[in-house]
Amino acid sequence: MSNLTTLARPYAKAAFSLANEQSDLAGWDRLLGTVGAIVSDETVADLLRNPEVSREQCLAIITDALGEGADKSFTGFLSVLGENKRLSLLPEISSLFSELRQEAEKRLRVRVVSAIELEPRQAQQLEQALARRFDREIEMENIIDASVLGGAIVYAGDQVIDGSLLGRLEKLQAGLA
Repeated sequence: MSNLTTLARPYAKAAFSLANEQSDLAGWDRLLGTVGAIVSDETVADLLRNPEVSREQCLAIITDALGEGADKSFTGFLSVLGENKRLSLLPEISSLFSELRQEAEKRLRVRVVSAIELEPRQAQQLEQALARRFDREIEMENIIDASVLGGAIVYAGDQVIDGSLLGRLEKLQAGLA
């Protein structure tokens, strides 16, 4: 676990709590994603690191970029981050918030790496099997990588299910060594 994740987690939980009280998880997720992208921009990141630029100026840059899209509680949250010199954590806060939202909404984002694109029927069957296994609504992304040779590798949260031909060959090779 990275130091940034450790620092960002309490802020993500606080943001989640505020958004949940307002019944606006989707709105906060969108706004955090936007400000996370803004702060990830190299120019803005340089401004945040510049000791000559005040936290108020940095906060103004971020809130101006949002326009009228943010309510007082969200801008208040950003102010707290600015006061605590944690605006640079916004990308990590956004990521952790999205994870908390997915957990609360019983959704799971899954990446399926396969040698060829899954046929619609295959994708549907895999999605249904994963939904049963994880007891979650599945959001599936299919990534094509010819190096897996056949089968698929499923990345679901912090779990990896390797059903690829490449994985089987590697296990066989390790068993023979």
